[in-house]
Amino acid sequence: MYRNQSYVESTAQHQHQVGDAGTYYVKHDFGGSAELTTTLAHAISDVTGVDVTDAGFTLNDYVDPDALDSLFKPRDDGTARIDGHLSFAVWGYQVTVYSDGQIAIVPPNQPPGTRHATGGGR
Repeated sequence: MYRNQSYVESTAQHQHQVGDAGTYYVKHDFGGSAELTTTLAHAISDVTGVDVTDAGFTLNDYVDPDALDSLFKPRDDGTARIDGHLSFAVWGYQVTVYSDGQIAIVPPNQPPGTRHATGGGR
């Protein structure tokens, strides 16, 4: 199964995890060939372990990809958008996309594996 190895390797210098909360950061390159939402989808995949080709993974369930790409892409004259951000949740992870291409993904407060738990014991 494809897990975006070439993509991860080419942007590895922009990815890192910081702090006790395990916040994951990645920086999108607006001058590159990938759309912002492609970078976002791969970052979410890296954090959650869900492959972007998995049928259960669709960014459309959480944000309009075309609108997000349009919101932060450089203006027609090439100038960057400034001072904006958009936050939303994906599977309990708090995702914030900034106009400069920075993406921060904060994990849920609950331990992994419990966010989908239902009532009753095992």
